[in-house]
Amino acid sequence: MYTDKKIAVLGGGSWATAIVKLLLNNRNQLNWFMRNYSTIEYIREYGHNPRYLSDVKIDTSSVVLCDDINRAVENADILIFAIPAAYLQSALDKLRRKDLADKYILSAIKGIVPEEDLIVGEYFNKRYKVPYDQIGIIAGPCHAEEVALERLSYLTIAAENEEFATYIAKDLKCRYMQTLISDDIFGTEYAAVLKNIFALAAGICNGLGYGDNFQAVLISNAIREMKRFADMVHPITRDIKDSAYLGDLIVTAYSKFSRNRTFGTMIGKGYSVKAAQLELGMVAEGYFAVKGIMHIKDSMEIDLPITEAVYNILYKRIPAVIAIKRLSGLLT
Repeated sequence: MYTDKKIAVLGGGSWATAIVKLLLNNRNQLNWFMRNYSTIEYIREYGHNPRYLSDVKIDTSSVVLCDDINRAVENADILIFAIPAAYLQSALDKLRRKDLADKYILSAIKGIVPEEDLIVGEYFNKRYKVPYDQIGIIAGPCHAEEVALERLSYLTIAAENEEFATYIAKDLKCRYMQTLISDDIFGTEYAAVLKNIFALAAGICNGLGYGDNFQAVLISNAIREMKRFADMVHPITRDIKDSAYLGDLIVTAYSKFSRNRTFGTMIGKGYSVKAAQLELGMVAEGYFAVKGIMHIKDSMEIDLPITEAVYNILYKRIPAVIAIKRLSGLLT
């Protein structure tokens, strides 16, 4: 059913570049959409992305680059979105429901669409009426930087449609990438959102000078908070210790490549949000996601102390030292 399906990657950042690198191990033709035409011209001439993962060599004879999202969508059967959630709605402005009617959607985005407070899979289902059996999630634990270095990594492809998940898992698998499949499209996507918030918390604590002992307690509480939330919004049988949940949380909370941890560390050291964003130079999805999760929390009776502490620091401007001191009394 999925033989010879054409794929388009949409996005120009580090994760989009890493996905293109992975797919080119198994495919000799690929569509790649990005908004910045000067970047497209650079890649065509020099064979690598000038801004992200610049060491990754791109075989331009195998990649059709374009800055027209309608053309990219029209020329593909499977669309892999790697556009930051904060900018997704504006990026899709030119697309209509009928443009996605027969398309399979994969989200490699780890955030919430802020205007709607929806995870990406739900957004495509509600806004564009894409059936859930045509939607999948690409989850970690996996940093784009380690894909670029070809260090052994693992991805989980979550989809209600097992045949679809298996097809994509095969396309992404290579000597340095192992792939797993799951049917938990809601749990894995919410986990990917929450782990960025928890990584912000870990970074804030690091910036404040808290040590490994405290952070171990923080993360052990974070995985329980993730389970409470996932079980509330989508109550199915899942093992929260699987790599798509616990593994992704650990790597994002501790890795030097984690932009959310880095952003949080700057906040803990006293940077303003604006200054931290400028210095980071990339989107820390957790900053936008925590606001959406708090809106969802307000409609449910669920205890999310770590999420609430991060929200209070970033949006209510409660000093980090005070918010984390309050949080430390709630951790067990």
